[in-house]
Amino acid sequence: MNKELKERAKKLALSEIKRHIFLCCDQTQPKCCDKEASLKSWEYLKNRLEELHLSGSGGIYRTKANCLRVCTMGPVAVVYPEGVWYHSCHPEVLERIIQEHLINGKPVKEYMIF
Repeated sequence: MNKELKERAKKLALSEIKRHIFLCCDQTQPKCCDKEASLKSWEYLKNRLEELHLSGSGGIYRTKANCLRVCTMGPVAVVYPEGVWYHSCHPEVLERIIQEHLINGKPVKEYMIF
């Protein structure tokens, strides 16, 4: 493996990732929700995962997705490896997803798409 790639993967603690949340936000053409609302959700998710020391070696990875193609009731998120999709991912909903799903492994049924 390329030395630079190996070092980058180690720095990002990729081998420690237990769950990965993708959040639809900062869209080129907002469809599922207002762009500002989506960015507010992204900032909340990013800051809260850092506050709780869950990012990187904490086992939770986050990615901003331009569009997850659901295009309704956004912001939309998906959590892997479970493949659980969520709607209405505003800060208060994201807090529940963080506490119940990302930390405790129990999907938040109230906001699940499927």
